[in-house]
Amino acid sequence: MDTIKAQISLALSIMSTSRYYAAPGGLPPQTNKLTDRAVFTPAYAVIPGGVLTDIVTSALPFWRDTRLWVLSRPMSGFSETFSQYLMEVAPGGGSDHPEADPTAEAVLFVVDGTLTLELADGTHTMAPGGYAFIPPGTPWRASNRGDAAVRFHWIRKAYEAVPGIDTPPAFVTNENDIEPIEMPDCGGVWATTRFVDPQDLRHDMHVNIVTLRPGGVIPFAETHVMEHGLYVLEGKAVYHLNQDWVEVEAGDYLWLRAFCPQACYAGGPGPFRYLLYKDVNRHMTLHR
Repeated sequence: MDTIKAQISLALSIMSTSRYYAAPGGLPPQTNKLTDRAVFTPAYAVIPGGVLTDIVTSALPFWRDTRLWVLSRPMSGFSETFSQYLMEVAPGGGSDHPEADPTAEAVLFVVDGTLTLELADGTHTMAPGGYAFIPPGTPWRASNRGDAAVRFHWIRKAYEAVPGIDTPPAFVTNENDIEPIEMPDCGGVWATTRFVDPQDLRHDMHVNIVTLRPGGVIPFAETHVMEHGLYVLEGKAVYHLNQDWVEVEAGDYLWLRAFCPQACYAGGPGPFRYLLYKDVNRHMTLHR
């Protein structure tokens, strides 16, 4: 028991001091080889971190001094519930009208720099690890008041309202203020940082952080209805996707269709950590 407690304590210590990978942009040299680990299949996609260069950025209306990488978007026949952006806002940049869709809810997660987020309850300064949930129809503003670029994930989903169930309120927190929950029967090598109570049916999506210590494993091929957007924050691993083995590392993005079998082994000298989206808590849509 003391050994397990020591392992858990070490894991929590690693989690609290971890760093997050953020795309540096730029362009690779002309001497680079063309082949890479990028793949798009009917069941999953892998976007390596090295793909996130200057020439694949996008812009958005009403965002100043901002560019973004679109990591996923709804596509018929593939993942259909969400979009995910990796935003980069220069000093002085931001938006007073960030969201044009009144049905869209959002999660923001800061990986580099400092984001100033304005909500009805006041102004929040979000450092790396900062997490915000924003319900649909909620006015908000985002800006970079620092002297370096801020990079953050912006996950968007059309909220699925249910009669008799309230819409969840906005909140802002930081992963360092939340104790990870050890997964059962794993000796402390696998833990999940949950920002929302899984039993809270007001929420129709979860965005968590999963941490595997070196050598840790998801010990079965998960096959389930939830779609996933999975951004590797730190470390490396070998993922089993459908019937393929794919090596991934910090900065890579995985896009998993519903029912795609998935499991992984954590490799490398440090923890393997990723930001994970999934849709939850709603009936399956029967009409399109």
